[in-house]
Amino acid sequence: MLRTNADRVVEFLLQCKAGPPRTRARWGVDHKGIPFVLPGIGGISVNVAVGDSAFGWAGDHVEPSVSCTANTDKPFDHPNVSLQLYTCAGNPVSLVSGDAQGSIGYATGHHGGSEHVVVEFPREVKEKMTYDDKILIRGRGQGLKLIDYPDISAFNLDPDLLQKMNIKESDGKLRVPVTTLVPAVCMGSGVGATMPGTGDYDIMTSDPATVQKYKLDKIRFGDFVALMDHDNRFGRTYRQGSITIGIIVHSDCMFSGHGPGVTTLLTAGTPLIEPVLDPKANIADILGHGTFVEPKKDE
Repeated sequence: MLRTNADRVVEFLLQCKAGPPRTRARWGVDHKGIPFVLPGIGGISVNVAVGDSAFGWAGDHVEPSVSCTANTDKPFDHPNVSLQLYTCAGNPVSLVSGDAQGSIGYATGHHGGSEHVVVEFPREVKEKMTYDDKILIRGRGQGLKLIDYPDISAFNLDPDLLQKMNIKESDGKLRVPVTTLVPAVCMGSGVGATMPGTGDYDIMTSDPATVQKYKLDKIRFGDFVALMDHDNRFGRTYRQGSITIGIIVHSDCMFSGHGPGVTTLLTAGTPLIEPVLDPKANIADILGHGTFVEPKKDE
């Protein structure tokens, strides 16, 4: 088990609710110059879940399951900024009102600067939800440190999820299971952002040959991926030899410079992280529900 300061990490109760689907109320134009009108960010996505493919949807920037906000009137203001910063992937989530009161889910990450966070609930729960239901997140993870690896920074990662990711220690490095190795050249929208503790940044998918070469179209919502030669310790930047591990929070996108969104989890400025390919390196496979989770043997 990795040694951490988990016993000193502050845990907040964060209250939010599902945010209605957003629309640009205008045509979008994709990276080929073709206009489109499609579903996108926000909402209770009844038929889209963690574990589903992040590709192939009739949508753009689609988020799986439930997109949550603390205040729909001021998306870039308090308390949304604190909801974004203090919600971490793997945090337990519960419904505390409505017809599905008592249902349990988990957070997968955050999207869009300081707008909202993404949480997973089973479809049967989503079918009962409304946009007035209160959602409570046990926000825990910011400030997490790996005691034996001070040069590896953790962001947006629940300490309990860290211990469940099947990370192995080997020769002073951490071997981290991921589904995909993403080359640095593919990182687009969000590069240069200085705050790795909120939002995400996108894997560009506008070049079909590159998508096929690196199997980017196999990426699923909730996948752990390795961003090669990317350093997120002090912002999102290219640095040769750096490795960042992130989690996929939204679907493929049609705009130039965009694609599946990645929330930062672990990052190092030198090759202290060794990504290991594993097709089941997905948060749904670890935490127990999502579209493609295989039943456990005792079920």
